[in-house]
Amino acid sequence: MDGKVKSVWRAACLMGGLCIWGIAVDPAPGRAAVESGSLSKMIFGKTPDGTPVELYVLKNGQITVKVMTYGAIITEIDTPDRNGKERDVVLGFDSLEGYLGKHPYFGATVGRVANRIAKGKFTLNGQEYTLAVNDGPNTLHGGLKGFDKVIWKAEPIDHPDGPSIKLTRRSPDGEEGYPGNLDVGVQFTVTEQNELKIEYTATTDKATPINLSNHSYFNLAGRTTEPVLGHELMLAADHYTPVDETLIPTGEIAPVTGTPLDFTKPTDIGARIKEFKVEPTGYDHNFVLNSGGKSLALAGRVYEPKTGRVMELSTTEPGVQFYTGNFLDGTITGKDGIAYRKHHAFCLEAQHYPDSIHHANFPSAVLEPGKTYTQTTVYKFSTR
Repeated sequence: MDGKVKSVWRAACLMGGLCIWGIAVDPAPGRAAVESGSLSKMIFGKTPDGTPVELYVLKNGQITVKVMTYGAIITEIDTPDRNGKERDVVLGFDSLEGYLGKHPYFGATVGRVANRIAKGKFTLNGQEYTLAVNDGPNTLHGGLKGFDKVIWKAEPIDHPDGPSIKLTRRSPDGEEGYPGNLDVGVQFTVTEQNELKIEYTATTDKATPINLSNHSYFNLAGRTTEPVLGHELMLAADHYTPVDETLIPTGEIAPVTGTPLDFTKPTDIGARIKEFKVEPTGYDHNFVLNSGGKSLALAGRVYEPKTGRVMELSTTEPGVQFYTGNFLDGTITGKDGIAYRKHHAFCLEAQHYPDSIHHANFPSAVLEPGKTYTQTTVYKFSTR
């Protein structure tokens, strides 16, 4: 936004726990229109111990994003199709109760380390650490009680790009077996370019692995029973990291050419999915981005032909996990009573490579005291 922010966030709290903030801006010279955004807050429910869970609604006039303080979870993203009809394009639940139950990280901020760590163990600076094992023999997405299962503190941010909130928490030394007190911030901003920008920061007082990501499940057709196999995907990745039978990388970085993982040109998600001969069939692979994670760069683009919706993913991370909801089996009932089934959605999780702590040839995912972890991921929505 080129204009100067004219007012600080002004809150008016109404009956029922709804609070509304608004921003107004002075247009930049030569611009007639006044951009605006809105941010509101309500109570989404309470945890079993009685802790209120806040839900923040960020709008820019085109898209709406809802984020709650439990798990720093994105519960909803509403974006228009080519005819201007808005629909929610992420899987999840209509109430807090669904998120408190067992589910595959719908919309969640995952950490301290997203993805897998082999055998739930690692050695850092000569000391071995043991983590909770929650995915076969491995640790997945932070352990038994990762960042997706805790309450975060939220505050509205007066941001020039649009409505914004920052969620913070301290992960104490030893939480889920990880070393160091880790102070984490995740900021969600909806910009006037129809982007959802997620900015992560963290500091620690002891060396620790860290790999934060968001685990939203997307179906650009909206709330539907249809799978995503007809979505068209492009990934800016010429290589990927092969894995063993427990989905732990072998350490090899291999070309995608000649494999079902070649999305360097736009290809339907379902075009080659049956070439996988394992069950459950589908994609669950880390792609090595051509950008190398050196700056914010385009990582992928997804197009849904029936609605015309387009989602572009840009990130500062070196990798992205592409997952096609292989383990959804119809036993989870989500929004509007829809049973989520295999290939009902896709995930694009910007990240460092899985199990980086055990592979010296992978980009390091270790944060040292005195350093600041930063990561930016942007989901941009449009139509064609």
